[in-house]
Amino acid sequence: MRTIRFYRSDSGACPIIDFLDSLSGKQARKVTWTLRLIEEMPVVPTKYFKKLVNTDDIWEVRVQCGNDIFRLLGFFDGESVVILNHGFQKKTQKTPKKEIQIAESRKKEYPNRRPQ
Repeated sequence: MRTIRFYRSDSGACPIIDFLDSLSGKQARKVTWTLRLIEEMPVVPTKYFKKLVNTDDIWEVRVQCGNDIFRLLGFFDGESVVILNHGFQKKTQKTPKKEIQIAESRKKEYPNRRPQ
Protein backbone atom coordinates (compact mmCIF):
# COMPACT_ATOMS: atom_id res chain seq x y z
CA MET A 1 0.00 0.00 0.00
CA ARG A 2 1.12 3.51 -0.79
CA THR A 3 0.12 6.89 0.55
CA ILE A 4 -0.15 9.82 -1.84
CA ARG A 5 0.54 13.32 -0.55
CA PHE A 6 0.60 16.64 -2.38
CA TYR A 7 3.64 18.92 -2.35
CA ARG A 8 3.27 22.43 -0.94
CA SER A 9 5.53 25.36 -1.82
CA ASP A 10 7.09 27.78 0.69
CA SER A 11 4.07 30.04 0.26
CA GLY A 12 1.69 27.15 0.99
CA ALA A 13 0.51 26.81 -2.61
CA CYS A 14 -0.32 23.29 -3.78
CA PRO A 15 0.38 22.81 -7.51
CA ILE A 16 -1.57 19.52 -7.65
CA ILE A 17 -4.73 21.02 -6.15
CA ASP A 18 -4.43 23.96 -8.56
CA PHE A 19 -4.08 21.49 -11.44
CA LEU A 20 -7.08 19.40 -10.29
CA ASP A 21 -9.17 22.58 -9.97
CA SER A 22 -8.45 23.34 -13.64
CA LEU A 23 -9.97 20.04 -14.80
CA SER A 24 -13.59 19.25 -15.60
CA GLY A 25 -15.52 17.19 -13.06
CA LYS A 26 -15.21 14.04 -15.17
CA GLN A 27 -11.46 14.53 -15.64
CA ALA A 28 -10.90 15.17 -11.92
CA ARG A 29 -12.89 12.03 -11.03
CA LYS A 30 -10.69 9.96 -13.37
CA VAL A 31 -7.53 11.39 -11.77
CA THR A 32 -8.93 10.65 -8.29
CA TRP A 33 -9.83 7.10 -9.34
CA THR A 34 -6.29 6.56 -10.65
CA LEU A 35 -4.73 7.93 -7.44
CA ARG A 36 -6.88 5.58 -5.35
CA LEU A 37 -5.79 2.66 -7.55
CA ILE A 38 -2.13 3.56 -6.98
CA GLU A 39 -2.67 3.73 -3.22
CA GLU A 40 -4.55 0.45 -2.96
CA MET A 41 -2.96 -1.95 -5.48
CA PRO A 42 0.17 -3.81 -4.33
CA VAL A 43 1.48 -3.87 -7.92
CA VAL A 44 0.30 -1.01 -10.14
CA PRO A 45 0.31 -1.55 -13.92
CA THR A 46 2.66 0.79 -15.78
CA LYS A 47 -0.38 2.02 -17.67
CA TYR A 48 -1.13 4.07 -14.53
CA PHE A 49 2.16 4.57 -12.69
CA LYS A 50 5.75 4.31 -13.83
CA LYS A 51 9.23 5.61 -13.16
CA LEU A 52 10.60 8.01 -15.77
CA VAL A 53 13.99 7.04 -17.15
CA ASN A 54 16.88 9.52 -17.15
CA THR A 55 15.38 11.57 -14.31
CA ASP A 56 16.16 12.13 -10.63
CA ASP A 57 13.82 9.27 -9.54
CA ILE A 58 10.71 11.01 -10.86
CA TRP A 59 7.57 8.89 -11.19
CA GLU A 60 4.53 9.70 -13.28
CA VAL A 61 0.86 9.04 -12.68
CA ARG A 62 -0.69 8.39 -16.08
CA VAL A 63 -4.33 9.34 -16.67
CA GLN A 64 -6.33 9.18 -19.88
CA CYS A 65 -9.84 10.58 -20.02
CA GLY A 66 -11.26 10.31 -23.52
CA ASN A 67 -8.77 11.99 -25.84
CA ASP A 68 -7.18 13.97 -22.98
CA ILE A 69 -3.98 12.69 -21.42
CA PHE A 70 -2.79 13.99 -18.06
CA ARG A 71 0.39 13.42 -16.08
CA LEU A 72 1.09 14.03 -12.42
CA LEU A 73 4.77 13.88 -11.53
CA GLY A 74 6.33 13.18 -8.17
CA PHE A 75 8.74 11.07 -6.16
CA PHE A 76 8.89 8.63 -3.28
CA ASP A 77 9.55 9.83 0.27
CA GLY A 78 10.67 6.58 1.86
CA GLU A 79 9.26 3.22 0.79
CA SER A 80 5.57 3.93 0.45
CA VAL A 81 4.82 7.67 0.43
CA VAL A 82 4.45 9.30 -3.00
CA ILE A 83 4.77 13.09 -3.09
CA LEU A 84 3.05 14.48 -6.19
CA ASN A 85 4.40 17.89 -7.11
CA HIS A 86 3.45 18.75 -10.70
CA GLY A 87 0.54 18.12 -13.06
CA PHE A 88 -0.02 18.95 -16.71
CA GLN A 89 -1.94 17.95 -19.82
CA LYS A 90 0.25 15.92 -22.12
CA LYS A 91 0.13 16.96 -25.77
CA THR A 92 3.24 15.28 -27.19
CA GLN A 93 4.51 11.70 -27.33
CA LYS A 94 7.43 12.35 -24.97
CA THR A 95 7.08 13.95 -21.56
CA PRO A 96 8.44 17.49 -22.08
CA LYS A 97 11.81 18.11 -20.40
CA LYS A 98 10.49 21.39 -18.96
CA GLU A 99 7.78 19.49 -17.03
CA ILE A 100 10.34 17.01 -15.67
CA GLN A 101 12.64 19.86 -14.61
CA ILE A 102 9.82 21.46 -12.59
CA ALA A 103 9.22 18.16 -10.77
CA GLU A 104 12.96 17.64 -10.14
CA SER A 105 13.35 21.19 -8.83
CA ARG A 106 10.46 20.75 -6.38
CA LYS A 107 11.88 17.39 -5.30
CA LYS A 108 15.17 19.12 -4.38
CA GLU A 109 13.30 21.71 -2.28
CA TYR A 110 11.14 19.14 -0.52
CA PRO A 111 13.50 18.02 2.30
CA ASN A 112 13.51 21.59 3.65
CA ARG A 113 9.73 21.48 4.12
CA ARG A 114 9.05 17.83 4.87
CA PRO A 115 6.24 17.57 7.41
CA GLN A 116 7.49 16.20 10.73
